Amino acid sequence: MQQFVIQGGKPLNGTITASGNKNAALKMLAACLLTEEPVTLHNAPNIGDMRIAIELMQRLGVDVRWGNDGALHVHAADLRTATLDRERAMRIRASIVFAGPMLARHGEIRLPVPGGDSIGERRLDSHVFALRKLGAEVHYERGVFIMTAPKGLHGAEILLPEASVTATENALMAAVMARGHTTIRNAASEPHVQDLCKMLNAMGAQIEGVGSNQLLVEGRERLHGAEARIGADFMEVGSYIGAVVMTGGTATIQDADPQYLDMIALVFERLGVHWDVSGNDIVITARQPMAVIPDLGGRIPIIKAQPWPAFPPDLMSIALVVATQCIGSVLFHDWMYESRFFFTDRLVQMGARITLCDPHRVLVQGPSALHGVSNISSPDIRAGMALVLAALAAKGETRISNIQQLDRGYEDIELKLRSLGAQIERVDVQDKPPENEQVSL
Repeated sequence: MQQFVIQGGKPLNGTITASGNKNAALKMLAACLLTEEPVTLHNAPNIGDMRIAIELMQRLGVDVRWGNDGALHVHAADLRTATLDRERAMRIRASIVFAGPMLARHGEIRLPVPGGDSIGERRLDSHVFALRKLGAEVHYERGVFIMTAPKGLHGAEILLPEASVTATENALMAAVMARGHTTIRNAASEPHVQDLCKMLNAMGAQIEGVGSNQLLVEGRERLHGAEARIGADFMEVGSYIGAVVMTGGTATIQDADPQYLDMIALVFERLGVHWDVSGNDIVITARQPMAVIPDLGGRIPIIKAQPWPAFPPDLMSIALVVATQCIGSVLFHDWMYESRFFFTDRLVQMGARITLCDPHRVLVQGPSALHGVSNISSPDIRAGMALVLAALAAKGETRISNIQQLDRGYEDIELKLRSLGAQIERVDVQDKPPENEQVSL
């Protein structure tokens, strides 16, 4: 088992470069299954979830390799099987998006139930609904989805029951090679969905309405190879913004794609956090106000996760930990995931004043003087990063275990933080449960 050992209380200063968007990279990698020609993905992040997805691709018979230029080169000339490796498929949520391209290209897939973060129930009904609309037959047997398209896929009018990102992406990747016209309404429009659409169009697909909640798709008999660039990971950018302001530092994040940060900026401004835009970079300065702006009448403001272009759910944990260092009170509401805030007991242990109102809402009162703790565990990617931010701002030493969760979504996390002056080390320790957690017998 590995831990992060962090000596807190040191301002972060310097320059780092944003990594590629995890949620875009995983879906764009799966999209390479749609053609027998080579595809090159630029700015792909070398993170845990990508490494698992690459292994899944390779076990299907796909040639995937990293180039000397840092790009990912993918060639799905032949597919030797339609069955995803169970152990690997169950380790990442994104394995579900192999369904659309495999049905379109291969006509079938055997897909074990996907894994991912333990942040609450994440149903797959919208995926099955969309794929069935396009002509797929879906059966579930002993933890495996068996999907086939015996008559091929055909265009359809699809009104998604929810604006699900991965259901939108699955439907898109199936529709681009389905016969006829497909309309996807209530589609997700996040930057990573837009990146996927641009890649598919570069491969010869015809998708209109990119960036909106209605996508129009004309099916193509085949797609060709292409090169595509993965945009900046705004989750990572938001995380490092939080780290810099919580430690009182000054930093520049290069290649941050600030055009996608407008709503994030509005929410952070409610916490008294600001940054400047310089071309494709953002600059965070010291001496931030760090004071919550109340609603009209002095009411406690509410930060609520919503579908894009509203505030993204995956940044709720980051905004919450930033709020522990801000003057005033703020309520966080994540209606999507009932376990998102169950990590806040670790922050309370570090000195934060947080009230868990119910599984979906927490009240944060700041500022709180945080202190290091001997051993806390990261329950998921974003909560784990929130704990790292708290440790960087805390007085003394903090040890964070289960850090493989962070490796799944953040590239070179300790190297980037050390380049900003953080005292953070990755150490090997004896595999035993954290002191503040009980063992289930």
